[in-house]
Amino acid sequence: MKNISKISVALILFVGIVQAQSKPVLDRVAAVVGNEIILKSELDYQVQLTAYQNKLNPNDPTLRSKVLEAMIDDKLILAQAILDSVTVSDDEVNRQLDSRIQNLVKQLGSEQKVEEVYGMSISKIRREFRSEMRKQLIIQKLKQQKFGDMKVSAMDVRNFYETYKDSLPEVPEEVTLSHIFLMPKPSAKAREEAYSLAKSLLDSLKHGANFAELAKKYSQDPGSASSGGDLGWAKRGQFVPEFEHAVFGLKPGEISGIIETQFGLHIIQLLERRGDLVHARHILIQIPHLKSDDDSVITLLDTLRERVLHGESFAVLAREYSQDQDTRDLGGDLGTLEVTQLEPSFLKTVNELKVGEISKPVKVAFGKSYGYHIVYLRDRIPAHKISLTEDYSRLKNMALTMKQNEAYEKWIEQLKKQVYWKILS
Repeated sequence: MKNISKISVALILFVGIVQAQSKPVLDRVAAVVGNEIILKSELDYQVQLTAYQNKLNPNDPTLRSKVLEAMIDDKLILAQAILDSVTVSDDEVNRQLDSRIQNLVKQLGSEQKVEEVYGMSISKIRREFRSEMRKQLIIQKLKQQKFGDMKVSAMDVRNFYETYKDSLPEVPEEVTLSHIFLMPKPSAKAREEAYSLAKSLLDSLKHGANFAELAKKYSQDPGSASSGGDLGWAKRGQFVPEFEHAVFGLKPGEISGIIETQFGLHIIQLLERRGDLVHARHILIQIPHLKSDDDSVITLLDTLRERVLHGESFAVLAREYSQDQDTRDLGGDLGTLEVTQLEPSFLKTVNELKVGEISKPVKVAFGKSYGYHIVYLRDRIPAHKISLTEDYSRLKNMALTMKQNEAYEKWIEQLKKQVYWKILS
């Protein structure tokens, strides 16, 4: 469960790609690098994006020049990667695409909102930007091969600190957190009503009803209902296990029974299959939560909180009860986070705690659904001037980054001599 942190830089860049490519492309070329081109429309968008992220003036010609230079650098690396036969697998591309899209859904609230913002279905986003994502991953892979094994010694770190200590930024406030997360379980009555609706739809399909029309009218999946439940092409590993088992067990044209997943009840039709690729559509009937379902979860979390306050281990209880699969085996450990990384609602919860305290149950979004958690503030580290003793790991990373950047600049200068490139406008 990762929805407590702000949107990542990688995600922002992906949004930039989506928005830039979904707009009409201008026919002017800003630069040529090897067999690649940089369009003026792409440059314009990246300038706007960089200005927004860093609170800069988008009309500053120096900014535009730096952004273009960075884009040229990426194209140079891509050209070298092709010469070096650097490749990434379809699985790597799919995983990265899925991760970025899932983060978009979390940030915007639903797949439907993502589709509204970018003017295309989720399946089309995957198709349209697969090639660009592959290029990004190839660039990252070559950079990792060139600089991933670089190291710095203790002397390097000390020299870095002594040289730059007066200009290094202040370390922001950090908090070390754990949590126990639970999702409400629907009541038997709610499940029965949802199942009854799903069964009536399945009966209609068996008697010849149009699948797409029923999906548009009844499906509660905002990401696919408007397109008749169409989920596009997907590989193994892209669906939750119950859904995947069902869809890969169907023959083309065949309709499943009622399949239950964490999202609700599904009726699935397999449209086409090509090896481990399937093209399916579905109708989703969600099982609504009643207030009593929420009350049961809140009561359990209150009980767990009291047990910790009376001496039991938070980590042990998290391993036993928490439904956050990312942190459960870690005893609910969310790690040490900068307060600037926390979403406003989560930050409010944390700011109300003193070190050692545990929050009351708090509602929190989780994918298309929600749950409740109790948050344990294990430590709070105030903002402070960076120190060689207290912040050695941070300084080591800074020193390593500087060393990598210096090597990177030399490498780019070499590539500029080896690969044809030219700025046209």
